[in-house]
Amino acid sequence: MTWLAVPLYAHWQGLSNAQIGALFALPVFAQAPLNLIGGAYSDRIGGRRIMLGSCCVIVGAGLWFMLAEGFWMLMAGQLALIVSRAAFWPATWAMASELPGVRGLQLGRLNAVTNFGQIVGTVLGGFVLAAAGFQAMFALLAAVGVVSLFAGLATPARPGRGAGVAHHPLAGYLPLLRKRIIVYTMLCAYLSALPFSLTMSFYPLLLTQFGHGEGASGVLLSLRAVGSIFASLLAARFVRSGPQTLWPVNCGLAVAAAVGLVPTVNHAVPIAFWMLVVGAATAAMTLYFQITISEASTSAERGSALALGGLGWSVSHLSTPLLMGFVADRYGLVAGFYVLGVFALACALVIAITRRWAFQPA
Repeated sequence: MTWLAVPLYAHWQGLSNAQIGALFALPVFAQAPLNLIGGAYSDRIGGRRIMLGSCCVIVGAGLWFMLAEGFWMLMAGQLALIVSRAAFWPATWAMASELPGVRGLQLGRLNAVTNFGQIVGTVLGGFVLAAAGFQAMFALLAAVGVVSLFAGLATPARPGRGAGVAHHPLAGYLPLLRKRIIVYTMLCAYLSALPFSLTMSFYPLLLTQFGHGEGASGVLLSLRAVGSIFASLLAARFVRSGPQTLWPVNCGLAVAAAVGLVPTVNHAVPIAFWMLVVGAATAAMTLYFQITISEASTSAERGSALALGGLGWSVSHLSTPLLMGFVADRYGLVAGFYVLGVFALACALVIAITRRWAFQPA
């Protein structure tokens, strides 16, 4: 919901492209350390408590945005959303990796449900914006946070492992950083989050520039999640880790093509196609790095390991909006997508070159 509402709300208030990019990039300075803290405390006190706290923050953020005016109030609301996400994802990933059954299938189902929520959020958000405006949209966001809180309360609690981890929660990251595979998965996470960052900031602006209304933009943006759902459910049985697999390389090339080519034709059909492609590619890449990290870590350190690998997401959320905002202000949005496509291609080539090195013993 916020991917569509926040950039359009900022644009409606007269913020520049660079300021909109900063709204999505600067809070990541807080997200990166909070992501690590959230992962460490998921191992120590259990992911359920972290998840419930994140739901409460979403409720507060929705109410705050209803009153927010100007850059700094919007920045405070974005910071709250970033804090919530930073804690939520490592906690739920770690919880899902411990469910009975095949780990890849369980993580794929979690990712599919997540993307279904993205479809509902973008489509519903687009129609609410068109029919009732920004205030109604943010009130609905707060209501969804309340529903999520009650759903989280119904989730069975699992005990934390406080006695089995280092005295200081962050000390557990030192041995993880010595593993090449963890560093490698950071790059995979970085590339998988690049279109995600654009969806939260500049995809809505591109669709608006192309003349698509809020409702049509919501439908088009939701197709990224549709592609992710199919990839999460179908690819979960086939995604493999290891130095021989070309999964991350092929996914990276697909991401580069989808980002760089989406503005070439201003028509709903090709835009929809590229949104489906980028959604499928990023979902498969996300599933790959989740499975790889889960196999490379013990259950006592899994929350921390997933948070560390997911740090690539944080770096992507920082660099992508800043780079896009800088290029878009000087050369236009379309040129910005071309530049990001070339940059994604370079990342995919680095993944291809380093994948065998990553799986060698340190």
